[in-house]
Amino acid sequence: MRRQSPLLIYGAGGSGRETAWLAEQCWEHGADEVPVAYLDDEAAKVNSSIRGLPILSLQDAVRKYPRALFTAAVGNPATRAQLTERAKHHGFVEHTLVHPSVIRSRHIQFGRGVVVCAGTTLTTDIKLGDGVQININCTVSHDCVLDDYVTLAPGAHLCGNVHLRRGAYVGAGAVIKNGTPAEPLVIGAGTVIGAGACVTRSFGPSLTLVGVPASPLRKRVADAA
Repeated sequence: MRRQSPLLIYGAGGSGRETAWLAEQCWEHGADEVPVAYLDDEAAKVNSSIRGLPILSLQDAVRKYPRALFTAAVGNPATRAQLTERAKHHGFVEHTLVHPSVIRSRHIQFGRGVVVCAGTTLTTDIKLGDGVQININCTVSHDCVLDDYVTLAPGAHLCGNVHLRRGAYVGAGAVIKNGTPAEPLVIGAGTVIGAGACVTRSFGPSLTLVGVPASPLRKRVADAA
């Protein structure tokens, strides 16, 4: 009989539904992990279900699936970090999901709880920190570093030698120009890059960048999680 490891999807929103589908695709291609339930902190969602998967509170999940694997499935980096710490505190174990269609080399360092969605290409000598989320149809080129809880929205593209610090968010269709080995292009912690922007130089933390070429819109109040 095929081995099954229960997997919990933390977050019952749109990102959660997509992550559950991703996990189902991995299961169909031979992975041991099978999604069994959603976790959610909203009382109104608990005890309902989505396409046959129940939505559980953390307390109910601890009783039913102690020490189960989980993947935090929300796009906001700070929220994803909070959910991850909460689930770990209750004894659950972070799990990385990589869609079977992802094209990647052997030379990639994966952190814990990473999600890489369908249609993405990861080339070589890439480092992905804990809780990184890479959405559909992204490209990450050589020598890129994505620190913990970085998010790439659909269709984001990183050229080589780019370093995204903790909690940076790259919007849909945004492009980040390449740096060099001596001077990587660095995006500071918690900085948000707007959809369709083209980033051509390094920027500091907690900014919102928009336009072509990208420039700061305003200073963000909240620090990176």
